[in-house]
Amino acid sequence: MKAFRWLAVLLIALGVGAMAIGAADKPNSPTATLPDGFDSTRIAELQQQASEDEAGSDGEANSQAAVVLFNTEDGATLQPDALAALQTRAEELGGPLIPSEDATAAIVPVEVTSEGLTENADAVTELRDDAAADLPDGVASQVTGPAAVEADLSGVFSGANVLLLSVTGAIVAVLLIVTYRSPVLWLLPLIVIGIADRVAATVFTWVLSATGTVWNESTAGILSVLVFGAGTNYALLLISRYREELAATDDRFAAMARAWAPTLRTVTASASTVVLGVACLLASVVPTTRGLGLSAMIGIVVAFIFAMFVLPGVLVTFGRWVFWPRIPKVGDEPEHKLWDRVAGFVEKKPVAVTATSLIVIGAACTGALGITTGIVQSDQFLDTPESITAAENLEEAFPEQDATPAQVATRDAAAATTALEDAGATVREQGAADDYAMLSVSNLDTTAAREALSGVGAESLVGGQDAQLVDAEEAAARDRTVVFPLILGLIFIALVFLLRSCLAALIMTATVLLTNIAALGLGWWASTGIFGFDRFDSTTPLYAFVFLVALGIDYSIFLVARAKEEAAQLASAKPDGSVGEVGAGTAGASKAAAGGSVAVGIAAPGEATRRGVLRALSATGGVITSAGILLASVFAALGVLPLVVFAQIGIVIFLGVLLDTLVVRTLLIPAVVQLLGEKFWWPAKPFTKVQKEPTAA
Repeated sequence: MKAFRWLAVLLIALGVGAMAIGAADKPNSPTATLPDGFDSTRIAELQQQASEDEAGSDGEANSQAAVVLFNTEDGATLQPDALAALQTRAEELGGPLIPSEDATAAIVPVEVTSEGLTENADAVTELRDDAAADLPDGVASQVTGPAAVEADLSGVFSGANVLLLSVTGAIVAVLLIVTYRSPVLWLLPLIVIGIADRVAATVFTWVLSATGTVWNESTAGILSVLVFGAGTNYALLLISRYREELAATDDRFAAMARAWAPTLRTVTASASTVVLGVACLLASVVPTTRGLGLSAMIGIVVAFIFAMFVLPGVLVTFGRWVFWPRIPKVGDEPEHKLWDRVAGFVEKKPVAVTATSLIVIGAACTGALGITTGIVQSDQFLDTPESITAAENLEEAFPEQDATPAQVATRDAAAATTALEDAGATVREQGAADDYAMLSVSNLDTTAAREALSGVGAESLVGGQDAQLVDAEEAAARDRTVVFPLILGLIFIALVFLLRSCLAALIMTATVLLTNIAALGLGWWASTGIFGFDRFDSTTPLYAFVFLVALGIDYSIFLVARAKEEAAQLASAKPDGSVGEVGAGTAGASKAAAGGSVAVGIAAPGEATRRGVLRALSATGGVITSAGILLASVFAALGVLPLVVFAQIGIVIFLGVLLDTLVVRTLLIPAVVQLLGEKFWWPAKPFTKVQKEPTAA
């Protein structure tokens, strides 16, 4: 393990080098967040093409409508001198001045051309500054329209990712201090995982850029949460096992070697299932969702490397004193009094524990029956931005105007216009693109517009921001249909290979499915009853489910892997209590569980499994619970991002991780193992085989 010190230095140096290179430029794509193959996506592509043709650009230009709204602060009528001043301002802004019928407001429609989200946000900011400059007394200005809404959506992440990183780091620091009760030890995993986070934040941009995969502003924030959450979990598991082994030997390098090998096996299995889980996002029809999936895979791999290959070198370099004031000494017996009692309770009443756990989870699942998805544009923000309030004011002053009108592309402009006007719409021509006539349609929602155009013989597409929300809802439903069974299937297969057991894999997959449904139900109740959300965002169930399945299974893997190890030790024990090779490498494990009722000795296969899971629960209960609370708290930090969808995802995952940690891993799975014994490993009989083999001398 001495070589790990040099490996840690090397990996840190490579990480610093990667950070020094800097992130790749984020791609400019107006359709990055839109689902492939939908009408609204095709409309956005046509609009971009029209802008490029008009500007004669090289393929990067994007033009969107914006509306400058002028109104009096007290609702009074605009006076002639004020209207004259506003007319001059309108000419400067590049659009006509259109007063309302009651002359209490006026609008100026303009076009904003940019080469990406950042440039669009800058252009909208400049437009707002120009519109607000030297206005007549009592007159105020606001900017809305598609360009302004997009700018406000982009702007909410200005500084938000830094805030999220700061909050996440603070949460991890506090919980590590509480867990270790050491003024020193918490710094080491925090620094190592913090470096891993920055490395992942750089590496993912280059990988996605090289593969032609797009991402958006939220990707980096979610990635940081994943890296901190998963990386700290792996670190907690390693440090806990390292501390156990320090009580068995005075050689810290030997202790780390004995702790590292079994931890590596467990964490490798865990990280692999997480990577497989988040990889399912690659099946989405939304480009940025696929980008998030690939980014998450990279983040988990980086967190794994730093937790398992950098942190060991850092720990052995500093020695035992980092545990001060609770420095482990050779001969120290681990104390798990609370978890011994929990194990004893599970051992005595496995049927009652199983039934009660299932009732609690089932009751929470009922909340999922009331879930509705699909929030409107104005409800996407936690704090309402100017574009939304301006849109509301615009609709009040100009009932015939829409801040975000529908966009129609049609091969037959005359027939489409007639059909739309017959349905009550106001239609304006907006040029052409790729043999399509482009129309702006007000006073008609997306569904009604599509129904009106269904009878038009020529091809007609309906897009715009409202249509994008409708299509996003349909795409999210499609993604859930594909991704949910895919991730469950992959997790099941991974568990079969890991545990060599079909039944254990099936039980664990079933528990993670129930936990996720229950988390969605609890999250729905909390979102509607406490936080006042009327609906889930269309992507909330998808993201929450994927991350919960991928990360939530970790704790069951940690428990069951340790249980199998402990059972093997018991099954191979000699009459004097020593162990053969099968049980080697578990020094420092709890010698008693269930209130001290589990003694080391020769155990029948079924009994070895039952006692093994109790010993595993006793030995790992504290560290896994700490890891679960930490992960839940880290995901709750998503609430600092100013979009409703992230608050909802944070709520669901927070509740789901706690449910998995405190109920499923602590009570349900150990109780089920108590009931099944060695049948839990069906069709394998691993400890029957061990019993038949002669014990090592």
